[in-house]
Amino acid sequence: MSPPCFVGIDVAKATLDVAATDHAPESFANDERGIRALVAFCQPRHPTLIVLEATGGYETTAVTALALAGLPVAVVNPRQVRDFARALGILAKTDTLDAHVLRRFATDVRPIPRPLPDETQADLLALVTRRAQLLEMRTAELNRMPTARRTLQRSLREHVTWLNRRIKDTETDITRLIAASPLWRTQDRLLQSTPGVGPLTSARLLVSLPELGRLTGKQIAALVGVAPLNCDSGTRRGSRATWGGRAPVRAALYMAAQVATRHNPIIKAFYQRLRAAGKPPKVAMVAAMHKLLMILNAMLKHQRSWSPA
Repeated sequence: MSPPCFVGIDVAKATLDVAATDHAPESFANDERGIRALVAFCQPRHPTLIVLEATGGYETTAVTALALAGLPVAVVNPRQVRDFARALGILAKTDTLDAHVLRRFATDVRPIPRPLPDETQADLLALVTRRAQLLEMRTAELNRMPTARRTLQRSLREHVTWLNRRIKDTETDITRLIAASPLWRTQDRLLQSTPGVGPLTSARLLVSLPELGRLTGKQIAALVGVAPLNCDSGTRRGSRATWGGRAPVRAALYMAAQVATRHNPIIKAFYQRLRAAGKPPKVAMVAAMHKLLMILNAMLKHQRSWSPA
């Protein structure tokens, strides 16, 4: 039997640099024709794993094509790969060298490939992401208003009004898309039965955390980035801290926990108990996020609505 083949692909806007276990470095254009050639390059090798970095969307078309061709592909956090390169003593950075580092990362770390989102899930992700972008633009315009000259005030107000309409339209599209899916409709109903979880938090969890309800509490907490991590050395016992995880999910969970500490009896009592024990507000809030996530994970796992008990 031939040895296992691992492939690393460094993604740029225009090119895809490839390093494979059994082949000299290759480079393909990051366009439709180049991606077809990339798939044709990978298929005969029957790779054990193909690894790419998340690059803000430039990798999406290539990842989709590779996954549709039945190839095992994983998209990883660039910071993880950079730390891995430093651990290997590789400080230089070129596209070819990055592809080799990704190939080594695939060989040694073996990240788990995630299933390709279907069309509906991709549409929902696009809508949820677009709403976040619109909110960011509205916040920027509102922040400009107090210091903007009078000649710009009307333009800013008109743009904020337009953004408000687009945000409302996007939220309507998100609600309609979830309602059209029996599975999402059921999960959305369960999630929103929890005080503190609204329709937009539920949508973010559905699209960005599909593992919710399928993993253990420790696994889902680590995946999101709300699991306290040890920082001990010798006799020193450092304070625990959270690290990594999925930032969009954490942001949505933070807003839900803010509401839950006031209106959810379980989370409210838990948060107040931590504050009474002398925990700083931020530490208590992260703990509340962790507890809320554990409750939501258990609810979806057992398909049970919220209950104070």
